[in-house]
Amino acid sequence: MNASPLWLSLKIATIATIIVFIGGILLSRLISRKLFPGKSIVESILLLPLVLPPTVVGFGLLYLFGKNGWIGKWLLEWFDLQVVFTWTGAVIAAIVVSFPLMYQSAAAAFQNYDPNIENAALTMGASKLKVFFTISLPLAWPGLLAGLVLTFARALGEFGATLMIAGYIPGETDTIPLAIYFAVEAGRMEQAQMWVIVILCLGFSSVLWLNWWTKRKISPYQRD
Repeated sequence: MNASPLWLSLKIATIATIIVFIGGILLSRLISRKLFPGKSIVESILLLPLVLPPTVVGFGLLYLFGKNGWIGKWLLEWFDLQVVFTWTGAVIAAIVVSFPLMYQSAAAAFQNYDPNIENAALTMGASKLKVFFTISLPLAWPGLLAGLVLTFARALGEFGATLMIAGYIPGETDTIPLAIYFAVEAGRMEQAQMWVIVILCLGFSSVLWLNWWTKRKISPYQRD
């Protein structure tokens, strides 16, 4: 597969963001408002990649998804699927390192409004699914959108864990951060500067758009 670092980075970040966005919403909705034994431990595990060095996260993924790893060995035997040194490994790395940002944003968003609004709708006969899509999501949407943008930006800029599990294979795993690092290492400073400008523009545009949106778009449930 011949893909430029820009195209590959966008593809990996987009796939990772979609998975993290859905998974982060579901898990935060399931966990954030419930009290159960071991909740702090579960949330600490989910947020752990946020405080660990990316290389440590990458080592853990390599341990799990390598040919002799718990998951990697099973995938290889049953599906003939290898994760290490493929762009799939880069997607997994992006998912793991960006998930805590989405989970935190979603958990805060779902806790930021009065749950009695949902309870009232349930009392009036609305199903839980309808309440979720017509009340919960619109009320939480600003926070969810912020998590979505932060997730995409984090996935786009992932370096350490990606290098550990996916390596640097031109046309296969050479994302923009990896292209910058190896261009500098090879003394190709102009090429490195070009990719730095590209990723700066992408990151700045994402944050700028988020700020613009949050200042101009107000949830209909939050209007006076």
